[in-house]
This record gives sequence, structure tokens and C-alpha cells, in this order.
Amino acid sequence: MNFLRKHVERFCYRHPRFGVPKLMLALALATAAVYLISMMDPSGAFLAALAFEPGRILRGEVWRLISWMILPSTWSFWLLIALYFYYFIGSTLENVWGAGRFTVFYLLGALLHVIVAFLLYFIFGWSLYLHPYYLNMSMFFAFATLFPEQRVLLFFILPIKVKWLAIADALLIFVPAIVQAFAGNWPILLMPVAAVVNYFVFCGSDLKRYLSRGAAAASNVVSFKKASAAVRKQAAGKEEQPYRHKCSVCGRTDTDHPDLEFRYCSRCEGYHCFCSEHINNHVHFTR
Repeated sequence: MNFLRKHVERFCYRHPRFGVPKLMLALALATAAVYLISMMDPSGAFLAALAFEPGRILRGEVWRLISWMILPSTWSFWLLIALYFYYFIGSTLENVWGAGRFTVFYLLGALLHVIVAFLLYFIFGWSLYLHPYYLNMSMFFAFATLFPEQRVLLFFILPIKVKWLAIADALLIFVPAIVQAFAGNWPILLMPVAAVVNYFVFCGSDLKRYLSRGAAAASNVVSFKKASAAVRKQAAGKEEQPYRHKCSVCGRTDTDHPDLEFRYCSRCEGYHCFCSEHINNHVHFTR
């Protein structure tokens, strides 16, 4: 995975003009246009002409290799919300990665979908219906990996961190797919797997780094009670002298420890001072 990712990054570095700028904006507008046209075609012939069908592609209708990427995955008001959300996360990834790398990420995911669909067609004769839902979800998982603490409003009301929303979406995608696979309908599991492969190629190392950082932070959490008790035990019987700074964790002051540095934490609610040992190693105060 890292080998392919490094080659993509090297290629994009050597070819800075490669890529499709504002790719997600173009796809979102095209999907909206397809939806509006389909509303004027009750027969559904227009959408059928864009759908992925291996047999028709082999007979020369090659536009179906791409047109399935702009088929609406939902309808009405929720389509507008979905398109805006995909545009937002897609443009954010493009700003972080660059147009070249984001283009490769999205088109590689589409290519994996097409390869799986053709393999099922040639081996089993199945014509699998493709839609961009899993492709866009792999993009969302990439966004959640890069910005796990970003908050969004669920149903425009509930603020929730993107990482929890991504975990919930992953469960909603893979749990039913696995159940269907055990029931005999295993091809339904292949498209989520293709999306996950694309995700791990570009974000596997970022996910590993985030998980290891979280594990290290959890192992270094300070116990307020133990730290405070230890300092109180050492200071028992001593009269407290006037001070300017006092650590909110261990209770040490600039009077007792003049060589110790003290800082204020900007992430804590209110003004809370910490010594150099605990400024980056404490549980933040909240009101």
C-alpha cells in the first residue's frame, strides 16, 4: 500500500499540472444535472442509458465506464445535502493533497469498482449495478482520517465528531454486507471492499499514525488524585508561602520550585496554570 502511495506522490510531485481541479464540484454539478433531466423522463430511459452494463460497454457504449459515477444515489432534498457534503470533503482533500493526488485517489476507486464488475461479468455472467455511494464513502473515510476531531451537525442539530460518524457509517455499510454475504449474496460485499482498498492505499499510514498517537496519549493520562496526593504528602506540615503560579495538577508553585516553568493551557475552560511536566499531559478542564 505504501509503495503505491509513494509512487503516486512522486508522480504528482514531478507533474504538478496533472489532475482535474475542482473535480468534486464538476461531479456534483453533473449529478444534479442528471437528476433534473431524469425528473423530466418518467420512463427512466435516460438513467438507463448512463448505467454501468458490461455487455453494452463491450458493444461500444464506452461512456458507461464513466457515466455511472454521476448517477444520483438518493433523491429530492437529501440529494442536495449529499452533493454539498461530498463537494465539501472532496474540495478539502484536494486542498490538502493537491488536485493530482486527489484525482488519482478518486479515479483509482472508480477503476477498482469497474474491475470488480467486469470480473463478476466474465466469471459468473453477472451484470452488477454500480453507483458512486461506496466511492464517495471512501472519500469520507479519508476526510475523517485526516480531520478526526472536526465537528459536523448531524441532522443540522447534533454536533458530532467526524471520526464517530465515520465509524457509524462503516458499521452501517459492512455489517449488512457481511450478513448478506453469509446468506449467499456475497457479491454485495465486493464494492465496499474495493472502496476500503482505495482508502488504505492513500490513508493507511495516516490511520496507523493516528491510532498509535491516541494509544500513547491514553497511556500518559495523568491522575489528578494521585499527583495531588503525592504533593500534599510531601508538603505536609509546611506552611504555604505566597506564590504567583501554581500547577493545577500537582500543586507545585513557583515559590517552592523557582527553577520550574509554568504555563497556562488555552484548551481548558477558564484560567488554569500547569507546570512544564503537566502542561502537555493533563485532562482539560471543562465547565
